[in-house]
Amino acid sequence: MTETVAIAGAGPVGLMLACELALGGVPVTVLERRTERGRSSGGMVLHPRTVEALRARGLADRFVDDTTPLWPRTHFGLFYLDLTDLPEDHYFIVPQAVTEARLAEHAAELGVDVRMGAEVVGVEQDADGVTVRVAAGPDVRCGYLVACDGPESPVADLAGIGFDVLAPSYYGVIADVPVFEGNVDRFDVGLFRSGQFGVLPLKADEVRVMTVEFSGTPEGKDVPVTADEVRASVERVTGRAPDLREPLWMTRYGYPTRVARHYRHGRVLVAGDAAHAHPPSAGDGLNTGVQDAVNLGWKLAAVAAGRAEPSFVDTYHDERHPIGLLACERARAQVALMHPLDRVAPLREVMSTVLRFPDVTRYLVRMLTDVRYPMAGDHPLIGARMPDLTIETAGGPRTVSELLRAGRGVVVNTTGVPVEPPTDRVDVVDAAPHDGLAAATVLIRPDGHVAWAGDAEGLRVAVKTWFG
Repeated sequence: MTETVAIAGAGPVGLMLACELALGGVPVTVLERRTERGRSSGGMVLHPRTVEALRARGLADRFVDDTTPLWPRTHFGLFYLDLTDLPEDHYFIVPQAVTEARLAEHAAELGVDVRMGAEVVGVEQDADGVTVRVAAGPDVRCGYLVACDGPESPVADLAGIGFDVLAPSYYGVIADVPVFEGNVDRFDVGLFRSGQFGVLPLKADEVRVMTVEFSGTPEGKDVPVTADEVRASVERVTGRAPDLREPLWMTRYGYPTRVARHYRHGRVLVAGDAAHAHPPSAGDGLNTGVQDAVNLGWKLAAVAAGRAEPSFVDTYHDERHPIGLLACERARAQVALMHPLDRVAPLREVMSTVLRFPDVTRYLVRMLTDVRYPMAGDHPLIGARMPDLTIETAGGPRTVSELLRAGRGVVVNTTGVPVEPPTDRVDVVDAAPHDGLAAATVLIRPDGHVAWAGDAEGLRVAVKTWFG
């Protein structure tokens, strides 16, 4: 009997995970503390690897098209990195609220039960499952619970997930404000002694103002953000208080940088910011979290449906915990380049020269996205994400992303001899040899990473390892 999975948090990570589980045939209930979805959002970008994951489920066209703005640069510690020579790494400008709305639509199509206004206030697990206490509604009994409820995750804390705190809290505000003469155009943007100040154009008559203060603790989530709070933060950073009049939307953020010691505690797991919280850095949090969901979804579905032993889901921690830790270290390295400004000025001077080297830019841009998981085998494809090649099959040319639409494992067989993997969770595609494969058989996991590339004997071992 297939067990139900409950997810705390209906943000992009929770919804992406819910879709992956539903695709794997697992009933899913998503519990969201908010009573309605916001129209504005702090996050504004999707990384190319995230779009690749969406394309592998046939969803990319809902998020990006030929009219989607591209961001041809990013920053590292407020050093801007030119991506002109890395067109495949340009960021897509997609507000997080849009990403969330599109994933919610797909979740509804897959039959996912999303409950708004359902705040989790208690977690009790036993050998057979988890009882989730909900403040304004009936308890939810499930086989597994995944906390996707953001930084300082209340659900992770309720479940007893242990964390390593890597850095103390910081503080920042964001406000979308109308433009008029003198309100923001007289402000310098960039790095200051106590923090950062930025202005991002949103529309012809609207901009976003943002601060980061390297010290300080934000008010609780239930305390409303005010225009006076935004003015005060801008003044502390820049020395000037802007005339904001009435902001159209405001939020605050800030929390300790921390990483869960283990991404699974019995029948409770963590993903996204709930697993690895760090200062904002060009969309790394959302995009790293979506990759968590894609890695975890098919594995937890296999366990919940009885196709794999419970220990199989520990491979999620083994593969994603190092990436979460790296995301936090990458963010902390940027803070170390910015604060305290008087002490790091010589380092910034040196870095301004080092960052002119294309290989340095490429490394910094791809250090969280060019992920290769440790797996057995020495073929260069093993562990890496499979490129979206177009290969010739008996049914005509197909892209790798098209082959992954069903969320199942895929064997690309170029031997000309029939291959019969001993499981119904893997599809076999007979194809013509391709230079991008450079192997007789290639096993691609549902998350797009290559589990095997080589001969048929090694394929049998890999299929048994990953699909039972």
